[in-house]
Amino acid sequence: MMKKYAKDQPHGFSNRISRVAIVGAGGTMGRHLAEALLKTGRHVLTAITRPSSTNILPEGMHVARVDYGGDDDVALIEAMQGQQVLIITMAVTAPRGTINKLIQAASKAGVPYVLPNWFGHDNANNSLCDDSMLSPGRDSILAEMNAFQNTSYIFLVCNFWYEFSLGGGSDRFGFDFKTRSFIQFDNGNVPFNTSTWPQCGRAIANLLSLKEIPDHEADSSPTLSQFTNSSVYISSFRVNQLDMFESVKRVTGTTDKDWTITNESAEQRWREAHAAVQQGNFREFPRQLYSRMFFPTADGDYQSRRELHNKSLDLPVESLDEYTAIAIKMAENDEIVGHH
Repeated sequence: MMKKYAKDQPHGFSNRISRVAIVGAGGTMGRHLAEALLKTGRHVLTAITRPSSTNILPEGMHVARVDYGGDDDVALIEAMQGQQVLIITMAVTAPRGTINKLIQAASKAGVPYVLPNWFGHDNANNSLCDDSMLSPGRDSILAEMNAFQNTSYIFLVCNFWYEFSLGGGSDRFGFDFKTRSFIQFDNGNVPFNTSTWPQCGRAIANLLSLKEIPDHEADSSPTLSQFTNSSVYISSFRVNQLDMFESVKRVTGTTDKDWTITNESAEQRWREAHAAVQQGNFREFPRQLYSRMFFPTADGDYQSRRELHNKSLDLPVESLDEYTAIAIKMAENDEIVGHH
């Protein structure tokens, strides 16, 4: 495909993204994305939401109420007309057909870019996605996107959300703040990347604030087009369990003796939870999803395998202890529910 430059575009061409639609703007991830985009002052945001939804949306958004679960896609296509980006944020448990339907409508409406509900694992790591039971969802999205020539996808690889995962109970990062217990998986030293909700929000807001295409042949500044049909890799922290435990102890002013510490094999945990999920016990899904990240293969440490895009997206360096404190407070106030 020939490279496009802004200097060659017709009169009136604007080399930036200004119109963005979001499905799920009232959810946890969607709210962070919407608020970060609104903060830039560069985007007109439309929330596409079901007529029955009672979710409170961030102030400053246009609202299009559409029953996108139904058979009629005319209203959905109409709501997407003129949009330059569609962001889909849904729970991992959302019906797969809904995401496909939204992608189809975006393509029919001529939306050039779709962020199709992938905010997490490294989609290029097949064994990690297979073992985590995420490959079917990824492959379904890619098959749908590949069927359309006029719409491109962008995935956000951010791994597990830090405050959600640290504060979300022992099935996630092994910590339970109410019982002050810590399950160490193997040696506790497997590194992985993890990102805070605000960092994910900033990443998408800054991505969609980039120029769409280079101004001319000599322009090497970051553009949105360089990420099309690929992934954006970001991270807040590269840590292991012991790093997190040290941060927890600093924040809480505790020592090892204040905690009940047990040890488990990550692979054994994964095997048991994976078998349970395959037999229909979906309550074990978080346990199998998280324990896979702690295998000695360190599949969650994508930072050691490739360059992060933090710099291109002008993302700040964050404080681990600050977000550890937020996670603990959320856990103590029962603010963390649901799946990643």
